[in-house]
Amino acid sequence: MKKFLPDLIAILAFIILSFAYFFPADIEGRILFQHDTAAGVGAGQESKEYLERTGERTRWTNSIFGGMPTYQMSPSYDSTTSLKGVEKVYRLFLPDYVVLTFIMMLGFYILLRAFGISAWLAGLGGVIWAFSSYFFILIPAGHIWKFVTLAYIPPTIAGVVLAYRKKYLLGGIITALFIALQIQSNHIQMSYYFMFVILFFVGAYFEDAYKKKELPHFFKASAILALAAVVGVCINISNLYHTYEYSKETMRGKSELKQEGAAASQTSSGLDRDYITNWSYGIGETLTLLVPNVKGGGSGSTMSQSEVAMAKANPMYSGIYSQLPQYFGEQPWTAGPVYVGAFVMFLFVLGCFIVKGPLKWALLGATIFSILLSWGKNFMGLTDFFIDYVPMYNKFRAVSSILVIAEFTIPLLAIFALKEILSKPDTLKLKENRGGVIATLVLTAGVALILAVAPDTFFSGFITTQEMAALKQALPAEHLAPLVANLTEMREAIIASDAWRSFFIIMIGCLFLFLYQQRKLKASFTLAGIALLCLIDMWSINKRYLNDEQFVPKSKQTEAFVKTQADEMILQDTTLNYRVLNFIGFPGNTFNENNTAYWHKSVGGYHAAKLRRYQEMIDHHIMPEMQETYQAVATAGGQMDSVDASKFRVLNMLNTKYFIFPAGEQGQAVPVVNPYAYGNAWFIDKVQYVNNANEEIDALNDILPTETAVVDVKFKEQLKGVTEGYKDSLSTIQLTSYEPNRLVYKASTPKDGVVVFSEIYYPGWQATIDGQPVDIARADYILRAINVPAGEHTIEMWFDPQSIQVTESIAYAALTLLLIGVIIFALMQRSKIAKKS
Repeated sequence: MKKFLPDLIAILAFIILSFAYFFPADIEGRILFQHDTAAGVGAGQESKEYLERTGERTRWTNSIFGGMPTYQMSPSYDSTTSLKGVEKVYRLFLPDYVVLTFIMMLGFYILLRAFGISAWLAGLGGVIWAFSSYFFILIPAGHIWKFVTLAYIPPTIAGVVLAYRKKYLLGGIITALFIALQIQSNHIQMSYYFMFVILFFVGAYFEDAYKKKELPHFFKASAILALAAVVGVCINISNLYHTYEYSKETMRGKSELKQEGAAASQTSSGLDRDYITNWSYGIGETLTLLVPNVKGGGSGSTMSQSEVAMAKANPMYSGIYSQLPQYFGEQPWTAGPVYVGAFVMFLFVLGCFIVKGPLKWALLGATIFSILLSWGKNFMGLTDFFIDYVPMYNKFRAVSSILVIAEFTIPLLAIFALKEILSKPDTLKLKENRGGVIATLVLTAGVALILAVAPDTFFSGFITTQEMAALKQALPAEHLAPLVANLTEMREAIIASDAWRSFFIIMIGCLFLFLYQQRKLKASFTLAGIALLCLIDMWSINKRYLNDEQFVPKSKQTEAFVKTQADEMILQDTTLNYRVLNFIGFPGNTFNENNTAYWHKSVGGYHAAKLRRYQEMIDHHIMPEMQETYQAVATAGGQMDSVDASKFRVLNMLNTKYFIFPAGEQGQAVPVVNPYAYGNAWFIDKVQYVNNANEEIDALNDILPTETAVVDVKFKEQLKGVTEGYKDSLSTIQLTSYEPNRLVYKASTPKDGVVVFSEIYYPGWQATIDGQPVDIARADYILRAINVPAGEHTIEMWFDPQSIQVTESIAYAALTLLLIGVIIFALMQRSKIAKKS
């Protein structure tokens, strides 16, 4: 027990720090109102109600974007139940928010202990990793999946380290377990980025093994880790496989539309090039790693909220400063900078000179790699190469987030450097290291000092192009130059203030090292002083972006979904299935909220991975139709009988039965019945086959969907090649039973015909007519169509992918392998203890 006492103390310290940061909100039960979290609740409400009602999970919901799979809406599979139990134990059953910081510290601590670092130094490492500003910015944004995935990456790499340190079985078990946990956390982008880090590590261990003539050991460890990775992946194969299949149909899959002009240069698959690089870190902005407010801070804070800036402000322009953001970097918007700690940055740079071995070069290489790729559109040569040639890179947006690699490698090398100094007090005195010490001071404290004294040394301007354009429009010419000069002075003051802060933090840290080197301070006191310095530094920066004032009573979460009078009125309609389109906040809000989806089946919605074809319909038809509809309904004063229904044919074919409009001075929500909605399904007269996606989406401009269905020629066989349907007053079809994943219709027709359903087409939906399987074709770009024979029939459609049974079997087999590994390890440890005693 005494052996593990330092570890228990470190864990207890992590718990105390985590509770302290979120105090008093954590003990009062207050929560953060997070957009992405609230959006997830709204999108998942129909699925939740189905689970509560039936005890089964639906893999499809009609609540957003007309309908989509639920694979990326809090995905859950039976095979992961035991894994979630292990996760709860690892988290020590700590409360929300507190647990996030705790697992972030604990994971890095495990990694450092795997390297053989002392518990005290590893404890410091856990703190400086976990308190990097980006992680605390993720929490209020609601990017919890990303946060948790990042928390499980250091212990995953700990398993890699243990395997290469010849603790093969333990390393394999830990690698498999934490790969499984991070994939379960469902942010593949972060896991993908850290595959590059692992490759850097593997390269370093290969070089080390080659030099020591231990290549058989290297290949043995690599084989075990490869098996562990397969086990970890297979435990989550249900989520991974279905996400992969789904991604082909989403915005991260290949579009069938042929683009022209500038759009033709976009990626052949995955996201559009401009979309991938829209959030690119500025080259000069990289200095935020050392000086947090080097680009002003976050977009959510205005100039008038900065005391430092307002001390330099001209009172004449105070009204303008309450509208201008503090941030003036190159990203469209940011919640805050990526800051790793001034003295942590100092130790990292110092580590580049005093730490020896291939792992140092791997960490430095990974850091540079991360920074260069985070520049995105500001460094397009490398970015284009990765988008075009590196598998899966073009599936992810916001390239600036790859800086998480630097946030990992910088504190890791910093701890290695501090270990070198504390274990060898004369390290910094050595002649071979003097140049490195001087260079480190210049590159960190020197840069901070220059930014403090002369911020314009590194930056040519302090006003963005967009701001300048807006100011030119809003201000008389004689006021433009004075305001620009004053705004420049204010932003320089913001930079200088944080630069002085970083400079003095580095100087204080260097003082601790100097006193230790001079034998005036013991190693324990030096470590404690540096730990306190780094904690105060990073804690105070994080409080800018996540503080107690942001926490609200828990009731606020449910208040977001309070039923409005408009909702009440619409819900009085007991028709089985229809859609609602919310115009409140149009045009920006319709596709950025899920409050509507909480109560209704929405045409709009918010999700990062919507179906690509639906997004293309939004761009080509739905948004233009919304603009036409908004104007037409407003002009008619809500009297729909005087509105031209041809202006919104696509909305009608989506069975949009209700519009929600703002009305009155307060803009309160008012429902408007759309009498022109086509209903759940209809027979058509004609099938118009087209050769490609462009012809298909363009044809919707010309056809009347109740008369003609546009079908890609590749679906001709599913409709038995018919070109003429049959439709008259005797042809009827009615929805008789509705579940999100199962629809039943009664149809009657004197002759064979084609029915179009106002349901979103997606591979995997199955159908029967009177119990006999039939093919589903895609019609009108996003809808379903079936060939129906003459007579009276029951048509049933359902979504229950059989592939889930296969993937679940694989997952259970992988879990069994992991359990066997754990049992073998436990027996081996028991045997060792028995031999010793």
